[in-house]
Amino acid sequence: MTARYPRPVAPPGPPRRAALRMLAVMTRDRLGMISDAVDRYGDAVRIPVGHKSLHVFNHPDHAQHVLADNAGNYRKGIGLVHARRALGDGLLTSEGELWRKQRKVIQPVFQPRRLAHHAGLVAAEAQRLVHRLRQREGGAAVDVVAEFTGLTLGVLGRTLLDADLSPFGSVGEEFAAVQDQAMFELATLGMVPAWVPLPRQLRFRRARRELQRVVDQLVAARAADADGQDDVLSRLIVSTRAEPDPRVARGRLRDELVTLLLAGHETTASTLGWTLYRVDREPEVRHRLRAEAQAVLGGRLPGYEDLHQLRYTTMVVKEAMRLHPPVWLLPRIAVAPDVVGGHAVPAGADVVILPYTLHRHREFWVDPERFDPERFDPARVRDRPRYAYIPFGAGPRICVGSNLGLMEAVFVLAMIAREFRLSTPPGHQVVPEPMLSLRIRGGLPMLVRAVGEGG
Repeated sequence: MTARYPRPVAPPGPPRRAALRMLAVMTRDRLGMISDAVDRYGDAVRIPVGHKSLHVFNHPDHAQHVLADNAGNYRKGIGLVHARRALGDGLLTSEGELWRKQRKVIQPVFQPRRLAHHAGLVAAEAQRLVHRLRQREGGAAVDVVAEFTGLTLGVLGRTLLDADLSPFGSVGEEFAAVQDQAMFELATLGMVPAWVPLPRQLRFRRARRELQRVVDQLVAARAADADGQDDVLSRLIVSTRAEPDPRVARGRLRDELVTLLLAGHETTASTLGWTLYRVDREPEVRHRLRAEAQAVLGGRLPGYEDLHQLRYTTMVVKEAMRLHPPVWLLPRIAVAPDVVGGHAVPAGADVVILPYTLHRHREFWVDPERFDPERFDPARVRDRPRYAYIPFGAGPRICVGSNLGLMEAVFVLAMIAREFRLSTPPGHQVVPEPMLSLRIRGGLPMLVRAVGEGG
C-alpha cells in the first residue's frame, strides 16, 4: 500500500488586497513587517507586496532545504537582484558560472590556515583603536560604530589587499551611500528608474564614481607585481586577465572589490556595535569578559593561539549575532516549483529565510529576547539543529569571510573589555536599521572610561 501525503498548499498570509499597503509598510519597516507576519501566521507565510508575494520560511528544516539541500533550485532573490544596479556583479550578487569562478578565486584567501597570519594584522589594527579610545577617556561620547567601521576597513585593507586604506578617509561614507541605494532598490523592487534625480540616487552616483577611483588606484599600484603575491587583490587582477574586453575586466574587478570591502567591513562593524550595546546592559557579562581577557592575554596583544582560549568572549559575540544577525535577510528566487515544509512554492516565487526571526524561534531558543551567552556553550549547541543559527547564511553561499570576521570581533571585544568600560549616554535609544547588514541607525555613542571607573 502506497503512503499518501497531504497535498502541498500555499502558505497562509495577508489577503492579496493588502498588497499595496504591505508595499508601503515594507519601504518604512521591512524588518518589522516580516517579523509581525511570522508572529501572526507561523513558520511559513506568504506576504503580498505590490505585484509580488514573499514566501517567508522560519524553521531550521526550511532553511536547510532552501539554502543547502536544494540550493541549486534557488538563485539570489528579491533585493539582491535589484541591488545589482548599485553593487554590480560582485560575489554578493552574481550567479551561476560567474559566481563559481569568483568564489574559486577568492575563497583560498579565507581558509582557516590563513587566519594565523591574519591574526597579527587584526590585533595591530585593534591596538590602534585602543589607542584612539584612550585619548577619549572621560570626554564626550564616541560613535563606536564609526570607529569600528574605520577599524574593519583597515583590517580588510591589510589582510585582503595588502594595502593601506587610510589615505582614502571618506571611503566609509561612500560605502554608506552605496548600501543605502542597494536597500532602496530592495524596498521599491527596482521600480524607480536610475535616472530619477532623487537625492539618494545622486549621492549614490557620486559615491560610485569615488569608489571606482579608489579601486582603480589600488589596482594600478598592484598590477605590475600581481603575479608575485597571493592576496585577494592580486588574485582578482590575475583572474581577469583572460577577459578579452578590457572594459569588462575592469568593471568586474571594480564590482568585486567594492562588494568585498562593503560586505566585509559592514558586517563586522555592525556586530561589534551590537555586542557592545548588549554588554553595556549586562554587568555580569561585562565582568566575565574582562576577567577572561586579563587571564588569557595579560597585557599583550592576542594571537591566533589565543582564539580558542577566549571561549566566553566568543560566546558573547555569537549571542550578539543571534539577536542581531549581520546577515539578517537571505532572499532567494525559486527556479522550479518546490515544496518547503509541506507548502507549495511556484517557479519564480520570491523566497525569504530570515535569520532575525529564526534566531528567536521559541522551539529552539528559550526566552529568546534575553541576552544569554551560555546558549553557546558547546554542550548546548549540540542539542540544537544546525540551521537554527545562521548569522552568516548557510550552504554553498555562506559568507566567505565568516571566520575572519568572527576572529576580528573576538579580538577587538577582548581588548576593549580588558581596558575600558564603555556605556551609552543616559536615555539614548538604539534603533535597528536593516540594510545589507543589520546596522544601528545613526551609530552608537558611548562614553569611554578606564577599567575600574564606575564598573
